[in-house]
Amino acid sequence: MKESETVEITVRALLSTLPPTARARIVSECTIPAAVENRIIRRADAAKMLGRSTRAVSYLVSSGVLPKVTFPGHARGAGFRLSDIQSLIGGG
Repeated sequence: MKESETVEITVRALLSTLPPTARARIVSECTIPAAVENRIIRRADAAKMLGRSTRAVSYLVSSGVLPKVTFPGHARGAGFRLSDIQSLIGGG
C-alpha cells in the first residue's frame, strides 16, 4: 500500500467519526482540484461520507436530491460525483 493510500484511508476514518456539521466545515475549507471533484465514487463511499446507510443514499437518488452517474455501455455500473456529495454535505 502506498503512503498516499494510507493517508487517504486515515483521513476518511477520521472524517467518519465527526458529526455532519464539523465534517461539512472541514470539507468546505479544503481546496480540491477540479479533477478530484469530478471523481466518481461508489455508493458505499458516498454513504460513509454522508454518515448514512447505502439505503439512504438510494433514497436520495430516487427523490432526485443526489444525481447518479452511469457509465456508457454498462447497464448497472453507476456512481456519484464527489462534488455532488460535497455540496450535499455543505448544505448546497
